Amino acid sequence: MSIAQDLLAARLIYFSGITLSLYSNNGLGRFFALLEAARQQGAKVAFDSNFRPRGWKGELARTRTVYIEALKRVDIALPTFNDEAVLWGDASPEATVDRLQAFGIGEIVVKNGPNSALVATGGRQEFVPVPEVMVPVDITAAGDGFNAGYIAAWLSGADAVQAASAAHRLAGDVIRHQGALVPRAAAAMH
Repeated sequence: MSIAQDLLAARLIYFSGITLSLYSNNGLGRFFALLEAARQQGAKVAFDSNFRPRGWKGELARTRTVYIEALKRVDIALPTFNDEAVLWGDASPEATVDRLQAFGIGEIVVKNGPNSALVATGGRQEFVPVPEVMVPVDITAAGDGFNAGYIAAWLSGADAVQAASAAHRLAGDVIRHQGALVPRAAAAMH
């Protein structure tokens, strides 16, 4: 089975701005067409903008253009507020939600470091607090851990607020350890 066939059969497709930074314009066109086809077959698309200027070689205009095309094909947005402030000039997590809702994105979760995440879905907005604020050992992959926790809970049937709570817990586990991977023994305890 090809990657394209796998994506067309997926229940949920997740990608990030880092993913997008790796493609040429031609590759992006093919990827976006594939996302559209997968959505027509019932797949949901989740996206974390995960903006890293180095990956875009400082080309902010191209970055914004590519992100706009991606956002037109997203069902669940999982941005980090600091990234959105740098790329778009958003003044608050609420401003990020407003901007993303203009694309018709129905489920938005704005991560905000040790602060509450802002969940917007079904015409409602709710702040979901971090259950335990701690001094991190290493923040590498905290956002990835959040996204993994959110998507896993979502796929298990949790609503957006429940999924954000689960996401905070997993991100908290990630930042308690050095590096991007939680040791198996520690992961088994949770």
